[in-house]
This record gives sequence, C-alpha cells and structure tokens, in this order.
Amino acid sequence: MSEVAQDNNQGKKKGKTKKMSTRVDFTPMVDLGFLLITFFMLATTLNKPQTMEIAMPSKEKVTEEDQTKIKASRAVTILLGKENKVFYYEGTRENNIDPVLNQTDFSPKGMRQFLIKKNYDIMVQVRQLKALKDAEKLSPKDFEKQKDEIIADKKAPIVLIKGTIDSSYKNLIDALDEMAICNIGRYAIVDITPFDLELLAKKL
Repeated sequence: MSEVAQDNNQGKKKGKTKKMSTRVDFTPMVDLGFLLITFFMLATTLNKPQTMEIAMPSKEKVTEEDQTKIKASRAVTILLGKENKVFYYEGTRENNIDPVLNQTDFSPKGMRQFLIKKNYDIMVQVRQLKALKDAEKLSPKDFEKQKDEIIADKKAPIVLIKGTIDSSYKNLIDALDEMAICNIGRYAIVDITPFDLELLAKKL
C-alpha cells in the first residue's frame, strides 16, 4: 500500500543524509469503501410507511330508531375552526335545547383529557392488554386482534370530526392522532352541518 523509494545518488559528499520519497497507494481503500457501502445497504432498515387505520361501517343491521338513540347517547362532535381553534359538544339538540359547545385544544390537558375520560373503560382494558404484551405473555398478533375487539365495544363513544372552510389540514391530522392515542375505535370525518355552524356562530 505504501513504499519508500531511496535515492542512491553517487558522488555525493560524505556526511549528507540520503533523500527518501514516500508514496501511498490508496487503491485498496476503494475496495474497502465499496464493502462498507454494501454492508450498510444490507444492514440498514428502510423507514416503513406510516399508515392510519380507518374504521369501516358495521355490517350489523339496526333500525333507524336505534341509530338515533346511539347517536344521541354516544356521539361526540369535534368542530375544527379557523386559527387552530377547536370545539366539541356531546349529543345533539334535544327538546329544542342545544348541547353545550366547549372550546379546547389538542394539548394533553385539552381534547385528549376529555376523550380519555369519555373512553376511560376502554383505555384501561387496552393498557392491561399492552402490559401482557410487554411481559411477552401475549403475541403482537393476538394483541392487535384483542385490541380491535375491545375498542369496537358498543358502549364506546363515536366521534364525528367536522372541519369548517377555514380549518387546516394540520388540525385534522391532530384530531386523527388523538383518536389513535385515546383508542377511539369508531370515528368519522363528515361534512359540517348548518346546525354546527349555528353553534359556532353563537360561541364566536
């Protein structure tokens, strides 16, 4: 890889040092570089695409009366306003009485705290299930299967996410993130209604 060439010039005066030149051959380093590149290509794990699960409609047949009761007792509506403002209310208008519209945000003490309280029983069951998986008493496949069964409980809240014309995509993604964090199994992105806009107009 390297060699030293000695200059043996004749006729030089006695006592002078001999000149030497050093030449380093870097050719083997090219092979080493390709070996390292190959190693890192094979050993490195590529980033997996992140996906978000979407709950599909249930195949169970229910009457219109049952649907109305379910929506009134379990529905939570999130309204995304302008300038990152977020509102929510429970239920719907009953006996000409409007539901209470609350303003919040996506901080841990905002919308998340409300959803955890609303979905507390489901959260406890999922945490217990996760503890079993962490203790290697439950396989990841069985964990996901049982988790899906728990969050699909008929007593769990149903969240409707509605955005105004002035809301941002970031707020929508934040709302979907909260659904995953709080283990909300049933949620939907739907169009905002005149009733929702009326509630917002009274609040703003």
